[in-house]
Amino acid sequence: MTTSTSTSTSTPAPASASASGGGAPTARGYSTAYTVPQSPEEVFAAVTDVRTWWTGVIEGRADGPGAEFTYRHPPEHYSVQRVVAYEPGRRVVWRVTDSELSFVSEPGEWTGSEIVFDITPVADGTELRFTHVGLVPDVECFGACSTAWTHFVDGSLRSLITTGKALPEPW
Repeated sequence: MTTSTSTSTSTPAPASASASGGGAPTARGYSTAYTVPQSPEEVFAAVTDVRTWWTGVIEGRADGPGAEFTYRHPPEHYSVQRVVAYEPGRRVVWRVTDSELSFVSEPGEWTGSEIVFDITPVADGTELRFTHVGLVPDVECFGACSTAWTHFVDGSLRSLITTGKALPEPW
């Protein structure tokens, strides 16, 4: 993997078709995107190497359709993700089937949301677009969760893609 300078944007995503491909409208979500010089296959490999870039305790698998993994960052975060779309070099979607966030009044806020990684070849490499469908400004955890995603996706995952090394735990 090579080091690069890449561009990034981070905004709430507009309403769109279902992230897992069903075509029904869904709520907006937190979204960020950037371009790296690596191939779509290299970006996909990094995205699916969850244990390396998403610090915390991860148990289970994220390596194919129907796979499930649990993410824990005690005592603040617990969630279970099921892989609902897995298209090598193109797309990964996780549906959150259970969650407990200790720092909000509705601990199950993430349950039912989808975490989407869209990978697109572009002239100068590959664009990675991340969207957490359902993570919107009126959700209580938006501030803390979007800040965390900024570190994990824009920082740690991007570093893994471009240098081969993820960033350490910031907290």
